[in-house]
Amino acid sequence: MGKSEGRRFAAESAGRLERYGWAGCAVVAPGFALVSDQATHRVWGWTAGAGYALAALLSSGPRPRPAAARAAAVLGAVLVPLAGLVAAGLAQSEVAVVERSGQLLRATGSPYLSAPVAVGDFNPYLPGMAVFGVLPGDARWWLGGVCAACLAGVGLGRAALLACPLVALPFAVGGVDLPVVGLMCLGVVLAGRGRPGRAGLALGAAAALKWTAWPALPVALVLVAAVRGGRSALRCAAVGSGTATAVVLPFVLLDPAGFHRNVVAFPLGLTAAASPAESPLPGHLLASYVPGGTVIALVLLAAAALLTGVSLVLRPPGTVPAAAARLALGLALATALMPATRFGYLVYPLVLGALAYRERHAAPSVPEVPAGTPTRAGAEVVA
Repeated sequence: MGKSEGRRFAAESAGRLERYGWAGCAVVAPGFALVSDQATHRVWGWTAGAGYALAALLSSGPRPRPAAARAAAVLGAVLVPLAGLVAAGLAQSEVAVVERSGQLLRATGSPYLSAPVAVGDFNPYLPGMAVFGVLPGDARWWLGGVCAACLAGVGLGRAALLACPLVALPFAVGGVDLPVVGLMCLGVVLAGRGRPGRAGLALGAAAALKWTAWPALPVALVLVAAVRGGRSALRCAAVGSGTATAVVLPFVLLDPAGFHRNVVAFPLGLTAAASPAESPLPGHLLASYVPGGTVIALVLLAAAALLTGVSLVLRPPGTVPAAAARLALGLALATALMPATRFGYLVYPLVLGALAYRERHAAPSVPEVPAGTPTRAGAEVVA
């Protein structure tokens, strides 16, 4: 088989795979609408199903139109349901939490209630998330916009990824994890390009939004050390930890007990009010049906974190694909083992896995290192 025939065969295979993917999504989305008891999910499921079905049709036949198919998928799975739900005032509970935290921040100087009682009183997010509640309009526009900008900045702003159900659904109905994973991807790529200060700033901003971003910091530090050496890694650590500390610490000092109840105890399932994050993943099943299961799940979670940390020491990732893949694996384990968890958290390993795949198959380039800066010998760099 010649090179031209090989390329044609690869293109045809990719086209078939994409067509089957849209067809599968066209079945899954309405099925999700049928089994969900949330109005936002039902709206998204039927609208997205129509968009996916149109995408499958446009990518079929003797003259497939892949670009039009992807546009139809994004329109049906992201833009139309998002605009419709915003207009109708329908959103998942986390949007109300973010917007209320912004109102509390303006009114009281803190995004947290000191003594939350009901589930709706709790704010499990770190203080930086309240910024999205302060900004005008529905918070979903800002949450999704930051994510889209970050993904476009690292070359992941492709329609196929944005229209994927695990990404499109939170875009339309909630979206609190989207800016976090977007900033994580941006930070990892900047670390691999030898930009420790900017990497630290992006990862520090992500770490000020949710705990789920914190595992990205040690992974990025190891990557920076491989690319530019220990001094640059220390700079990245200082900027990242300094950014997160500057945002989080004032609110910890203002009301330590309230911060602990909202941001630590509630997500771990250690309060009387149960978190609504209860997808039937192993950690939640242990906490719900096994005596002492919450403790068991937390021990397993800590063990997974420890093993991930050990792997960074024994096999430090020296490229962006390796770092993104390691981070994706760690967050997949965390999602599976957290006592209060939901399927939506799988957006982290999905997007980071897509970053690893894209960077692994991208043409390698020289990292943006100023002339004369020493790098660790033998480190492989992928920009």
